Amino acid sequence: MTITKADILDDISEKFGLEPKESKDLLELFFEEIRCILGDEECSALKFSGFGNFNLRDKKARPGRNPKTGEDVLIKKRRVVTFHAGEKLKTLIKNGNKKCSKLKNNQ
Repeated sequence: MTITKADILDDISEKFGLEPKESKDLLELFFEEIRCILGDEECSALKFSGFGNFNLRDKKARPGRNPKTGEDVLIKKRRVVTFHAGEKLKTLIKNGNKKCSKLKNNQ
């Protein structure tokens, strides 16, 4: 089952009694804040207690190979983001979540 942003927006609207546009604005503001934080060159991590950490890492340029042509290419240096689940999230995934929102039952 795949949960979409629209499903989350419906759930937020229902739980907090918000209009759909208000829920969308709230969620978009949250995502934009995360994008701004992770896009900051001085940021190295974004930590959500009880959820997990987004870590930013600079990867050096390195030699690679085009899998289609076999041609040697240089892979440019880049910044990548990784996510590491926190212990609470790992436990919830392992044991199942009995307190999940209605999203679980809608799909």
